[in-house]
Amino acid sequence: MRTVIVSPELPAEAKLKCADPVSLPDRDLTGGETVSFWGRDRAALRICEARRAAAVGASHVQ
Repeated sequence: MRTVIVSPELPAEAKLKCADPVSLPDRDLTGGETVSFWGRDRAALRICEARRAAAVGASHVQ
């Protein structure tokens, strides 16, 4: 008998880079711009993490 350690292959989706943060202008932001840019960054981060977690979870299903 021989023991072989098998590591699952992560799906390509788990290896995708998340979006970069929003580029900010080189000036003071208005309150509305701050909220808008922050909201876009947070939404992109949540979507990316959900995609990554789903891909990693799929690699553990056999």
